[in-house]
Amino acid sequence: MNSSVSAPAPAQVSHYYLDLFSLQTFETFTASSSASGYVTGFRKSLESAARRIREGDKLLCYVTGLSRWCGVLEVTAPYFVDHEPLFLPTDDPFVIRFRTKPLVWLRMETAVPIQEDDLWPHLSFTRDYPKWSTTWTGRLRNSLNLLSEEDGSRIEEILKGQAKAGKVYEIDDGHHRRYVSEVRRRDKVVTVTVPEERPVRPARESYQIQSLLALVGEQMGFTVWLPRQDRQAVLREWQPKDGVLLQSLPLNYDDATIRTIEQIDVLWIRNRTIVRAFEVEHATPVYSGILRLADLMALQPNLDLQVHIVAPLRRRDRVFQQITRPVFSLIEKGPLSQLCTFVSYDAIRALSKEKHLCHLKETVLDEIAETGVE
Repeated sequence: MNSSVSAPAPAQVSHYYLDLFSLQTFETFTASSSASGYVTGFRKSLESAARRIREGDKLLCYVTGLSRWCGVLEVTAPYFVDHEPLFLPTDDPFVIRFRTKPLVWLRMETAVPIQEDDLWPHLSFTRDYPKWSTTWTGRLRNSLNLLSEEDGSRIEEILKGQAKAGKVYEIDDGHHRRYVSEVRRRDKVVTVTVPEERPVRPARESYQIQSLLALVGEQMGFTVWLPRQDRQAVLREWQPKDGVLLQSLPLNYDDATIRTIEQIDVLWIRNRTIVRAFEVEHATPVYSGILRLADLMALQPNLDLQVHIVAPLRRRDRVFQQITRPVFSLIEKGPLSQLCTFVSYDAIRALSKEKHLCHLKETVLDEIAETGVE
C-alpha cells in the first residue's frame, strides 16, 4: 500500500529592510526602547512599503548623522498605525509602527561606521566607490528600502560580532549637534549655542563610576538624573528603586539651560533642587565636562550648585590645569577653580563601600574633594 508523505512547508525566508535613525531618534529609542517594547516607527508615507514586511523580517538600523550601523531588529508582528506619541513628547510623525525584538543594539560609540574595511568593500552599493564619495548614499536615503540578502547578512554578521567585541570608534566634533537659543541677560538678549556632545567612553570603568555615583546618591535619599545616551550602559551596573532615576528634570529654566543640564553625567536632586553635579572624565578631553559646567554657571549665575569633576587620579593635574584657565576666571559667580572640585575614582569607590551611607549627608564629598587652590 502506497502512503504519501506531505513535504514540509518551506521555511520562510527573512528579508532585510533599512531602518534610518537621526542622532536624536537614535538616542530617544535607546533611552526608551526597553520600556516601550522596542517599537520602531515610520512616517505615514511609508505605509505601503510597510505592508510587504512580515514577521521574521529584519530591520537593519543606520544612523544618518554618523554614517554608522547600530542595530538589527527582528519584526515580531505586522505593522500597526498608532497616533499616540511614542518617544517624542508631541507631534510624533512616526505613526506606522512595528513591534520588534532586538538581535543587536549598539551604543553610539560602538556603532560600526559604514567605511570600515569589514563592510565597505563587501557591500554592493559601496564597494565600487572611494570612501570619500557620496554617490552610494542614495541606497540609504529612505527607510524600509529592501536590501539584498548578501548585503543584509553581511551587515548582520558584522554587527553581531561587534556586539561581542565592543570596539570603540571615536566620534569627532563635527558630528556633535548644536542647539541655538536666546538668553536674556540684564542688559540685552544674546544668542547662545549649546553643543550636544557625545563623549566617547572607551572604558567600561567610566560607566561603573557613574553607577557608583548614582548608587551613593540613591542611598543618601536623592533622586538621580543620568543623560539619556548613557542610561543603557549605566543600568547594567546599577538597579535603582522605583522613582529614583528621573525621566525628566523637574526644573524651571530656559531651554538652553535645560539642555546643558541634561548632558551632565550625574545629578543628585532633592525636591526641585540640584544639590550636586558630577562630570566623569575618563578618556575624553578633560575640558569637555568642564565646559558644560562653565556653560551652566554662565547661563545661571545665581544657581547655588556644587560641582565636581570625577576622574582617575592620574588626571588630577590635568583637571586643575583646565579649571584654572583664564577664561574660567571670568564667570560672573566667581572663578571656576573656586566653584568646582576634583574627586578621584578611588575616593568614589571607597565612599560607595561605606556601611552607613543612608545616614551620611552630601557634605561628606567635601572631605574627599580637592580644590587645587592653595
